[in-house]
Amino acid sequence: MAAQTESPLVGEDDGSQASGRQRQTLILVAVLLAVFVVPTSISGTGVALPYIGSDLDANLVPLQWVVNAFNVAFACFTLAWGSIADIIGRVRAFALGATIYAVASLVSVFAGNVILLDVARALAGIGGAAIFSCGAAMLSTVFEGPARGRAFALFGTVAGIGVSFGPSLSGALIENAGWRWVFAVHVIVLALVLLAVPTMSRAVQETRTEGARIDVLGSALFILAMLLLTTGIAQGSQWGWASPGVLGLFAGTIVALAVFAAVEKRKDHPMLDLSIVTNRRFMALCLVPVAGSFGFVTMLTYLPSYLTAAAGYSSGKAGVIMLMLTVPMLILPLVAAKLVAKGVSAMGIIYLSLVFLVVGAAGLELYAPDVNLGLVALPMLITGAGYALAAGLVDGKALELVAPERAGMAAGFLNTMRLGSEAIAVAIYGSLLATVISGKTKDSIADYAGAGDPTTVAGTVASGNISGPAGQVAEAQRGSFTDLLVNAYDGAFHTVLWVLGGICLVLLVLIAALLSGRKAEPAKAN
Repeated sequence: MAAQTESPLVGEDDGSQASGRQRQTLILVAVLLAVFVVPTSISGTGVALPYIGSDLDANLVPLQWVVNAFNVAFACFTLAWGSIADIIGRVRAFALGATIYAVASLVSVFAGNVILLDVARALAGIGGAAIFSCGAAMLSTVFEGPARGRAFALFGTVAGIGVSFGPSLSGALIENAGWRWVFAVHVIVLALVLLAVPTMSRAVQETRTEGARIDVLGSALFILAMLLLTTGIAQGSQWGWASPGVLGLFAGTIVALAVFAAVEKRKDHPMLDLSIVTNRRFMALCLVPVAGSFGFVTMLTYLPSYLTAAAGYSSGKAGVIMLMLTVPMLILPLVAAKLVAKGVSAMGIIYLSLVFLVVGAAGLELYAPDVNLGLVALPMLITGAGYALAAGLVDGKALELVAPERAGMAAGFLNTMRLGSEAIAVAIYGSLLATVISGKTKDSIADYAGAGDPTTVAGTVASGNISGPAGQVAEAQRGSFTDLLVNAYDGAFHTVLWVLGGICLVLLVLIAALLSGRKAEPAKAN
């Protein structure tokens, strides 16, 4: 696989060191602005759903796809964009992704029905996948040494802040300007990013793999596998985990991945070079954000529902309480980068982050509807620190293990593991929560709610939104029915917490085992 050689920065005045730093700063700012938009959309759009539903007269299923369409498209296309960037150039792929996202967001602003909004959100997810993959690949080539560590620390900090504060920012926009401004702000920010693209193109020499073509078949197979997997997980609580439909979806996932691997082995220019996946240390580092997805992102998504549905807090107070989980993202990624620059072991910090995720999950078991918040403050801070310490740091360490001409592919795979695992972890949490609630309440909920199917009511309770028949009975029989729901939610929450903590512990052991092998040199292109 022949590739053009690349000089990280190519300017019109190569003798000017100050000019080079300015170009680096411009690239960093542009990437970070675009990266900030993506996670705010992932975590913040859900806040707008009630207002979108009311304004567009949307039913529940298409309304949910305003969020799901973005998340699924993002998870499915991240890997494809990584390999595309290595073929057409990283700046060009980044700019294309930002353009797709901006246009899709503009369509969202003016959407007159929920179906058009769903389609626009799926397109935005495709563009967001390019922003993450190609942005990370650019940083890995533009920066070197300690500067690369600082750049990726900022990358992780901005992404974490976007995820953590997306709901608050969206809520403020909705309250003061309306739900359409959630998407209008994305258009404005990405328009600013696109203004910087001509300068970025002059500053960064595009790296292209000669003679390579986009792997359409491999991309289609991988996207199919991700769709089957996420659908199977999402439907587990509705159809039953052992139902023919769910088992068929999981079996289809395995078949699609097996065919994908067979196809990629025979490709001269595959979407995913399987030699990257067989690099033990690279794979270990790619599993670190997976642990963060199960230990942190699930709490970021569902703890607010617990605080409102089980503990009885208002949405505003629940948001304030969640700051204990998210504040570490403001500080610790940069602290980790500074410690590494001073000689502290990067892998030591990464191991510490994994331990914090396990300890944090165990500590959050202290939560109860009437718990003293001072008692759970420390577990929340520890959980947030577990995610924040590795954010950005793991990206830089992982991409160091891969040859520069494969940085886009490697960044795409890493972010597929990160964002794909977030979507899967959140789906697993929701399905398990609904399943456990159903098991704990059996027909009692159906008797109270008049819904006839405890799983249906369990899913409603798991979302933290007690409405419909359940809400009507709750108003009429507030005492016994509400207590039943609160107890069911509380018990299920703690059961699922143990599962999540166990998953984080298993990942910690697996990562340690993979890292125990000898260090591998960055792979060279064929």
